[in-house]
Amino acid sequence: MRSIWKGSIGFGLVSIPIKLYSAVQTSSLDLDMLDSRDHAHIKFQRVNENTKKEVPYDKIVKGYKFDDDYVIVEDADFEAAAPEKSKVIEIESFVDIASVNPMYYETSYYTEPETKNNKAYALLLEALKKSGKAGLARFVLRSTESLCIVHPVKDAIVVTRIRFEQQIRDQADLNLNNKVEVSKKELDMGLALINQYAEPLDLSKYKDEYHTELLRLIEAKAKGKRPTIKKLKPQKAKNDDLYDQLMSSLQVKKGA
Repeated sequence: MRSIWKGSIGFGLVSIPIKLYSAVQTSSLDLDMLDSRDHAHIKFQRVNENTKKEVPYDKIVKGYKFDDDYVIVEDADFEAAAPEKSKVIEIESFVDIASVNPMYYETSYYTEPETKNNKAYALLLEALKKSGKAGLARFVLRSTESLCIVHPVKDAIVVTRIRFEQQIRDQADLNLNNKVEVSKKELDMGLALINQYAEPLDLSKYKDEYHTELLRLIEAKAKGKRPTIKKLKPQKAKNDDLYDQLMSSLQVKKGA
């Protein structure tokens, strides 16, 4: 793997030099955009809207609309806005991992100490494991300040970017009714159904079946075969009574 960022984790007065590596990879198929007439690749050009001519990449800058003109923002400006955060993941506090709402999670990065036998790295990793806590920190990645949690995963310290609170939309615009009444009998049956389906989390059992099936269809088309399209219809409950539906669900699970 190739590191995407170099800096350090700030842990009190301790500084741990690290490298960041992307911990996730896409499983989507690499599809190219083609002209349907001759299968030639579609190329996207960076064109000046005034001259209609292509602009070399090294001539492209970032600008912020201010009044009727643009202010050009350079790399040095991003660093100047938060110089102390540009190369440091400074842990500001420790929180319970369970307290972080999954809605806030974005993407994760593995960290690797600059030196193999780094005692400070080993200490932080072990302390996080023992405490069940995660470090809450901020750092600058690709000219953007990110909020993150620093947490242990097996033998590595992982940095997971999380969203800022203002990035989560309010529920006020949703057409929700919190006055719908659920009877105790229905609630007890719902809890029984949840408990019957409850099991330890094991993500290894779940595979990207859509990706596999799509690749199978592509291979079939490459051999001149027409793919069979499965027509699925949503299942409709035989009974509109919620309690009866829950009871039937419990019986189906028992039969399985």
